[in-house]
Amino acid sequence: MEPILHVKNVAVIGAGPAGLAAIKYLKAENYFDRIVAFDQRDEVGGVWNYTGAVSESNQPDFTIPRTKPAGVVERPSTTISATGEEKRVFTSPIYDSLETNIPHTLMNYSDKKFPQDCPLFPPFAVVKQYLEEYASEIKEFLKLGTQIIEVQPIQEEGEKVTRWKVTYIDLATSIRSTEIFDAIVCASGHYSDPFIPHIPGISEFNDNHPNVISHSKYYRKPEEFANKRVIVIGHSASGIDISSQISAVAAHVIISEKEKPAAIHMETDSITYRPEISEFIHENRTVRFVDGHIESDIDSIIFCTGYQYSFPFLKGLNPPAITTGERTKYTYQQIFYFPQPTITFLTLPQRIIPFPVAEAQSAYIARVFSGRLTLPTFADMQAWEDGVVAEKGDGKFYHNLQFPQDAAYINMLHEISMSAEVIESRGLVNRGHGKIPPFWDEEARWTRQRFPMIKQAALNLGEERRNVRCLRDLGFDFETWKQEQQVEKEPSTPLALSKDDSTIHVRTEIMISDDAA
Repeated sequence: MEPILHVKNVAVIGAGPAGLAAIKYLKAENYFDRIVAFDQRDEVGGVWNYTGAVSESNQPDFTIPRTKPAGVVERPSTTISATGEEKRVFTSPIYDSLETNIPHTLMNYSDKKFPQDCPLFPPFAVVKQYLEEYASEIKEFLKLGTQIIEVQPIQEEGEKVTRWKVTYIDLATSIRSTEIFDAIVCASGHYSDPFIPHIPGISEFNDNHPNVISHSKYYRKPEEFANKRVIVIGHSASGIDISSQISAVAAHVIISEKEKPAAIHMETDSITYRPEISEFIHENRTVRFVDGHIESDIDSIIFCTGYQYSFPFLKGLNPPAITTGERTKYTYQQIFYFPQPTITFLTLPQRIIPFPVAEAQSAYIARVFSGRLTLPTFADMQAWEDGVVAEKGDGKFYHNLQFPQDAAYINMLHEISMSAEVIESRGLVNRGHGKIPPFWDEEARWTRQRFPMIKQAALNLGEERRNVRCLRDLGFDFETWKQEQQVEKEPSTPLALSKDDSTIHVRTEIMISDDAA
């Protein structure tokens, strides 16, 4: 494909972790006339903005079941604050005691570390403060309290390039405006639109027993489930944490999952495992499981079943990027909407470390939009996606980049970005190479491979885990591990990156100045 040379104005949709990274890499190109990041919230941080208790009944677009992504945005949703004053609140999945399940030494941006005195697995408030500090240098690019209503492709008469008409509403004044941008970066995330599967009887059950069925997005604290019989459906990160918290106060917790989770190493009087639910029966608040077992008098059912991909402001895309909500279609390298590659997406992949992935993707996008990198042909990008579909299917696993794939992905994007044209005359740092995206060395991959064990070791400490400041406090020391490998004179087993990691060499060696990270 020919270089993209017409992009001078870029709209970033979202000022959460991904959107902030996008601004920094776009800014670093010293090329664009205007960069604007829109966010419907009044503060940066995206989902890391805690919203307190918000009932599903206050969410007019929440349905049970919920198997299709949200429709076109018509008006901003609002809730009422605790003081009774109307306030723009966009529900976040952050709950009261949430802390990261990723060590901050792996989670952080490449150019900013977390405070030395914060816990290794920081609580959400620390992450929110971290993001506010990260955004302090780019506030002039932010347009907060502004909701994107629609993004439409347009083509002026006589022009060959597609531009984008962005319609948005100022939530403070309710004034609608329209602007034209040359390119779009969608950084609105995918932890907003809950997924609740259709199970026989679920609609009738919900009609007869409103507020019994919920989603992890609306969970806030275990005390709400004291002395109740609760079913938690799903046992990924949120399911594990929520079921563990609730079991301490509930009369009984049943974890429902297709296969018995390895994390349930023992069952007690207060917590048991059952397979999938096959039927909801509204009489006596009853559910039947696929093994035939029946449980009645259930007080609460929490679906920890994840979220759908949903970009309701992109209804003008043809072909549509979102159909079933299981994945985002036509996305080369999980980033570029290749039918019209001036629209891009950040952090679509699942099972990743989002901050460094957002950086790596943003570096690639910024270099393409500034003309320093070119994309493959449409046919090649289509062939790339076809290959992923052939390998992973056309559903929710398309975006799965579980380790070691995420490490290979970050390093691949690093190599691509560092191959961009060097333009010192533009004032780019690092001798014209520009802002350096993250690269995961052996220690980072070693940590990534072990972080489930690291998290479990922290949880085993109970409340004392909040005093853990580094991996060594939990008995994980990369340097000691390396030395043990050498002493034993056994070759260190390479940490696999991908089936084909022939393009992942050593890190591009560049003298990095203080302003380049």
